[in-house]
Amino acid sequence: MLVVIALGGNALIRRGQPPEVSIQRQNIKLAAKAIAEIAREHRVVVTHGNGPQVGLLAMQAEAYKGVKPYPLDILDAETEGAIGYLIEQELCNQLSEQSIVTLLTQIEVDPHDPAFTSPTKPIGAVYAEVEAKQLAQARGWAVAPDGNAYRRVVPSPEPKRILELPTIRLLVKVGALVVCAGGGGIPVIVTPAGSIRGVEAVIDKDLATALLATELQADALLLLTDVDAVYTNWDTPEARPIKATTPQQLRNYRFAPGSMQPKVEAACRFVEATDGMAGIGKLEDAVGILKGDRGTSIKVQ
Repeated sequence: MLVVIALGGNALIRRGQPPEVSIQRQNIKLAAKAIAEIAREHRVVVTHGNGPQVGLLAMQAEAYKGVKPYPLDILDAETEGAIGYLIEQELCNQLSEQSIVTLLTQIEVDPHDPAFTSPTKPIGAVYAEVEAKQLAQARGWAVAPDGNAYRRVVPSPEPKRILELPTIRLLVKVGALVVCAGGGGIPVIVTPAGSIRGVEAVIDKDLATALLATELQADALLLLTDVDAVYTNWDTPEARPIKATTPQQLRNYRFAPGSMQPKVEAACRFVEATDGMAGIGKLEDAVGILKGDRGTSIKVQ
């Protein structure tokens, strides 16, 4: 079986933890154990989040005024390489006989995607209103309120095409465990002449993973997070876990846009496109989620 596994941000930095490398190593070590257990029996492709790391790089860049801050596509590439290195290293420690490779992954977006006219994804430092508006004017940023402060917001366009897909397919075919499409991949546009150019955007990691799993015709997609299942009426006394469901049933509910909603949408897209199985749940329950014993299982029937 081919299993695509998406590691949520909690696999790298848990809620409330600072984004220090030593902490990330410890968390990734636990994630690698869960992945390795599946990889001993199945072919595996791994994706991951990168939100805190991109934000950290953006803030570090602001501290040095001698160079203009790097654009987001460069920060995406830097974090994809750094996080992929940490994941690959821990997986090598768990699976000494397995070929493991990290691949920087460019994902094409539509330059006319409506997201480019309505940026919503917060990134980087927080600013007072006056400073935020000055930066917006000077750098062409969009800014939006974030609590009592302001932050830069960037577009989150739909992933359309994975440029390295033939390479990923080849690596999977020869038996390699591939770490790719980290942080939703590096957002790029392709000009009519065929040239590639990075853009200032962030692609949703779960939607990019669903596209990857669909294009690879995977048998299963696991979206691993720090919640044990998808819940109805989340954060209320009436909250109830959904154990087994279909995309049609799941689309009848409403979920938080910034947390569970992208995972639910990604799972539904994959199942509808492939008739495969998607599972959402805790990282440590990965094997049980794949078997249908833990988390939320989504299938056509």
